[in-house]
Amino acid sequence: MAKNLTTREEDYSKWYNELVVKADLAENSGVRGCMVIKPYGYAIWEKMQAELDRMFKETGHQNAYFPLFIPKSYFSKEASHVDGFAKECAVVTHYRLKTDESGKGIIVDPDAKLEEELIVRPTSETIIWDTYRKWVQSYRDLPILVNQWANVVRWEMRTRLFLRTAEFLWQEGHTAHATEKEAIAEAEQMLRVYAEFVENYMAIPVIKGLKTESERFAGALETYCIEALMQDGKALQAGTSHFLGQNFAKAFDVKFTDKKGKMDYVWATSWGVSTRLMGALVMTHSDDNGLVLPPNLAPDQVVIVPIYRNDEQFEAVSEVAESIMKKLRASGLRVKFDNRDTHKPGWKFNEYELKGVPVRIAIGPKDVEKGTVEIARRDTLEKDFVKTEDVVDKIVALMDEIQQNLYKKASDFRSNNTTTVDSYDAFKEVLDTKGGFILAHWDGTAATEERIKNETKATIRCIPLDDDTESGSCMVTGKPSARRVLFARAY
Repeated sequence: MAKNLTTREEDYSKWYNELVVKADLAENSGVRGCMVIKPYGYAIWEKMQAELDRMFKETGHQNAYFPLFIPKSYFSKEASHVDGFAKECAVVTHYRLKTDESGKGIIVDPDAKLEEELIVRPTSETIIWDTYRKWVQSYRDLPILVNQWANVVRWEMRTRLFLRTAEFLWQEGHTAHATEKEAIAEAEQMLRVYAEFVENYMAIPVIKGLKTESERFAGALETYCIEALMQDGKALQAGTSHFLGQNFAKAFDVKFTDKKGKMDYVWATSWGVSTRLMGALVMTHSDDNGLVLPPNLAPDQVVIVPIYRNDEQFEAVSEVAESIMKKLRASGLRVKFDNRDTHKPGWKFNEYELKGVPVRIAIGPKDVEKGTVEIARRDTLEKDFVKTEDVVDKIVALMDEIQQNLYKKASDFRSNNTTTVDSYDAFKEVLDTKGGFILAHWDGTAATEERIKNETKATIRCIPLDDDTESGSCMVTGKPSARRVLFARAY
């Protein structure tokens, strides 16, 4: 199992690909570029969904569902939006199959051509704003705070499990507001929600910022993002929130009467995170032995493995194990007692280490006699013997300790791999020798941004939203720069 895993130092990309498959998270499907999310991987995604859904609802949002198919004409109504997604769209042209004349196969029925082609949604702004036109007449109908859990299709040519697939799962929020100020506040609020989730549940530190104009979502006036750093020194965009202005309202004629009786267009936002977060979780914390999961998202926070040689020993060990399991569950923990007799304890230890279970308890006959159990931490691989009566308190405390330790480790890694540079030569040297995040001055022009991207494959990940507004000179052109921006090579 884990012993056959390629090391991160040997080949980070291969390590990641192998780990996702070996840890039973996902696998490639019979459809090129699409994945099967296996039960263990989906259990983690369900935990993510549950926490995010709770956070959305606490901020006043409701769930709804909109069609998978979008009429092609809808896309043409918002020019920059169609330009941004045109090359990734899957298109439905026919609605029926038939047996071919030879009777040996199935063909598309040429007589079943759709009057208008349908796009398999790459994102839902167009179909949703066509719907909102029917929902909104007055300021009393606003705000609309809707979220959708769905799948989307973006026809990717080079795919990787979780990080980039032709079909993926996500949530997409779509809100409508009476004022520009309200819409901007919504976009900023959802960015904070994403940052809180990723940091507190995934134990991944993020930098909040604004995308440059060339990196904005197609159709947005402003795109807010959170950026995380992976162990190989590459950045990963973990979530985005978009202020759409009145672009989609104008495209779909969504107007309302304000309190003074004046007609105006609605102000909009959209925001989303996807199963790409699963990739971030794997790449931030895991090691050469397998997954390392933060307790807040682990499907099983604790696994109990019995060690025995005969039925009598099994009964004695099981009695203790089940008592501990009940007490741990009563304290709110997710616990599994693995009493399978088809696998030996050593095999189980390897399995749960590979799957990243935060804490493992081993109980054997001698432990029963001594009134102790062995506790192993996945994050540090440390083991300790604890008295049976102290197990619950110890493990409840360990959950917080492990969660905080994973965050600190990731935060320290980011700090150690964030470099400030002033010259373009230093920038290129750091990229090639160290990688990571680089803070540097940029003159604010698309031309300079494109030059850096073409010459180094590094992009501006974001313009950080912190208070550090140190002015200076662009590292490439020497022109004035209001503040440093965040560069990195990225997924």
